[in-house]
Amino acid sequence: MKGVILAGGLGSRLQPLTKITNKHLLPIYDKPMIYYPIQTLVDAGINDILIVTGGNNAGDFLRLLGNGKEFGLKEIRYTYQEGEGGIAEALNLAHNFAGDDSIVVILGDNLIEKGIKHAVDSFQKQGTGAKILLKEVDDPERFGVPIIDGDKIVKIEEKPKNPQSNYAITGIYMYDNSVFEIIKTLKPSDRGELEITDVNNAYIEKGSMTYDHIEGWWTDAGTFESLHHASNLVAEKRDAPVTS
Repeated sequence: MKGVILAGGLGSRLQPLTKITNKHLLPIYDKPMIYYPIQTLVDAGINDILIVTGGNNAGDFLRLLGNGKEFGLKEIRYTYQEGEGGIAEALNLAHNFAGDDSIVVILGDNLIEKGIKHAVDSFQKQGTGAKILLKEVDDPERFGVPIIDGDKIVKIEEKPKNPQSNYAITGIYMYDNSVFEIIKTLKPSDRGELEITDVNNAYIEKGSMTYDHIEGWWTDAGTFESLHHASNLVAEKRDAPVTS
């Protein structure tokens, strides 16, 4: 499997901080934000990684990360998204990189307490289709929300006013290589973007979507509040006593 980190966009909700740098290069406690999704992939055994970036400061990723030696990698690859065409459009830039392989996709502002290796291993055994990771939250109306029937997701609703579950779709997705054929069929939403929810619903309609749960905490870091919250969570984790 290969890993794709989506770190484009203009970070408008974090201005003026993002006037001078990409959102994903802002600090989360003692490390740049982009370090966390890279480490999540490496810890899951994924060493072939592409970063999709954008904006006016894309070159800063190369200056910061180089070829990924700090993470034990031989190489990190990069590609550039022009403008803000949505998550699915950004993912489509990974088509040549993915080739015939399956991929794990992480939004660059998503941080988790524990790893995803159990989910990656499960998806590799699954072989085809897709898998998404869920987390129970207090405010599901802010996220994509799964409608679950038994052990299957039957639909995903994007930011519903009346959520039918308390689970959020986190920014971690696993797809076989048919995802790129699905993206070709998408039409822009009212926001003018290609939506990842439409990709996931396409897999659901084919009956090839599974899900797993994230263990420990999960947060994004796309607002001032969540940026601060993420730093606090990481600090608490680092300062927590080690138990045997």
